Amino acid sequence: MFTLAHLSDLHLGPLPIGSAHRNFALKRTIGVMNWRLNRHRVHSPDVALAIAADIVRSAPDHVALTGDIVNVAARAEFVAAARWLKAFGPSDWISFVPGNHDCYVRMAWEHGLAHLEPYMVGDMRVPLTEETPQIATPFPYVRLRRNVALIGVSTGIPQPLHRASGRIGKVQLESLSHLLSDLRERGYARVVMIHHPPLPGLASPRKALLDAPLLRGVLEAQGAELVLHGHNHEHMLNTLNSRFGTVHVLGVPSASLVEDAHRPLAAWNHYQIQRQAGKWQIDVAIRSYDPASRQIVPLTEFALSS
Repeated sequence: MFTLAHLSDLHLGPLPIGSAHRNFALKRTIGVMNWRLNRHRVHSPDVALAIAADIVRSAPDHVALTGDIVNVAARAEFVAAARWLKAFGPSDWISFVPGNHDCYVRMAWEHGLAHLEPYMVGDMRVPLTEETPQIATPFPYVRLRRNVALIGVSTGIPQPLHRASGRIGKVQLESLSHLLSDLRERGYARVVMIHHPPLPGLASPRKALLDAPLLRGVLEAQGAELVLHGHNHEHMLNTLNSRFGTVHVLGVPSASLVEDAHRPLAAWNHYQIQRQAGKWQIDVAIRSYDPASRQIVPLTEFALSS
């Protein structure tokens, strides 16, 4: 049995002093105003720490973190995020993929996501990958852990004001198709990590994955055991029929949310993955923040099968 923790959308606070003025960008400045007016009240760094501590106590074999660790992509935010991740656990135990807030505005790699590079490096050679000025480490990447293959896909791209959409791109899509086929033939349970919801219709147009129809085609053709995402700050479970069985698509709430009338409180998912009678069996346990006790408590459990 392989155990996997999934969390997302930490939106770590507080924002560093000067985030709106240093290395000015209009979208970043508006994002800082939004944080000060609203988001600082609903995203708690203490709850993010409580979620992380609960995961550490559960001692999963690996951790998947599906993006939006920062808020407005201020340079000092990435320094703080790297420090937070280092305290959480080693880079070979945590796999990270960037989200739209991690690519909030155009900025050089060395000033931003380079600080998180150790959490985005695979241990399997991938022949076809893509790099950008924003993300100068190859995507997709693959980490092999016993009989599970974790595949990191990047959807983070700088977007105009009031847009939070993402894109995989032709290169990553083609590479992902080959990887899913190869890893299936080699007997791995394939876990795709992505920030944006991967299927059409799962997010509003301004927040959606722009090439979700193409990704759906890849998943239908090649299959996958799990696709893990964040972005919507919701508990989500969707399924897709592929040539090789059911693809289970799961999203999680923000791992720091403590107050929101329209979205669930902070939570994380715990997966137990094992092969039984020729099929992959996945037991899911959801653990959520309880404001009354200020503890992370069990919310629900269910089972999935390929």
